[in-house]
Amino acid sequence: MRIFITGASGCIGHYLVETLIENTDHELFLMMRNPAKLKVPVDSREGIHVLQGDMRDVAQFADLLKSMDTAILVATSWGDPQESYEINVEKTLEIMNLLDPERCQQVIYFSTASILDRDNTPLKEAGEIGTDYVRTKYICHEKLSELAIAPKITTVFPTLVFGGSDTKPYSHIAGGLSEVASYIGLIRFLKADGSFHFIHAKDIAEVVRHLVDHPPAEGDAREIVIGNPAKTADEVVKEISHYLGKRVYFQIPLSFGLANTIIKVFNIRMADWDRFCMDYRHFTYQDPVTPSSFGLEDNYPTIKDVFRSAGVMPKA
Repeated sequence: MRIFITGASGCIGHYLVETLIENTDHELFLMMRNPAKLKVPVDSREGIHVLQGDMRDVAQFADLLKSMDTAILVATSWGDPQESYEINVEKTLEIMNLLDPERCQQVIYFSTASILDRDNTPLKEAGEIGTDYVRTKYICHEKLSELAIAPKITTVFPTLVFGGSDTKPYSHIAGGLSEVASYIGLIRFLKADGSFHFIHAKDIAEVVRHLVDHPPAEGDAREIVIGNPAKTADEVVKEISHYLGKRVYFQIPLSFGLANTIIKVFNIRMADWDRFCMDYRHFTYQDPVTPSSFGLEDNYPTIKDVFRSAGVMPKA
């Protein structure tokens, strides 16, 4: 199988390329702007091709794309509005249009759970007031049904993504775990109303590897939320505290009213999306999957596992 992959040099991309190299014999074509950022040993077996190229110039691979059996589109832009729209919408759709609908068996497209409501339907606020990243992911998702290859698109929606190591870039949220650990002495006494899912990039990679070899059958769901079972904010704080050896004697409720007072007193400026997230609070979804949903092993199913994977260890 010939697989075209974008975003290989990012956090999720590193884990994905690694598991595909180690556990499959598929021929991989890795498109990235700066190949020097990829720390996975691409010379460990035959059939690994590194393609240097920017998403803006993806048309240079038009002939190659027509020969692909699968495409995994991970690349995304977190930049300014113009760049986000160009990469996350225009160029992502261009790649899908360059694929041969008769030959290509599956497109695995990476979106984000942030654009979904609690019933897994599109969240209109994401398209109206979301950050540039969230809004452009919403727009792209809305346009997928217009494509010739639409019936073969499997959209995955990762929840909060952790991951990273000495040989892999850290996800945006994982980079702040050490700071959370340093403030846990204070955080453990606060009680907040909220809940969310999380997932490690290695577990995302294992789910995608399974989907590569086992595409959804006709009639099966082709929109898949990837995440461990939802945790409340209080549960997470208690688990982190326990892992770091800090006892929780009591918790002071951090009410919505108190939060608003703090915002006003300190004149904190909040974007509309930030305000919406503070009001919404419970970012939970229906039927999230992990590797164990497909008979595989979950690598990082707990908060403790996530902290350990990031090198944040309890003090002796």
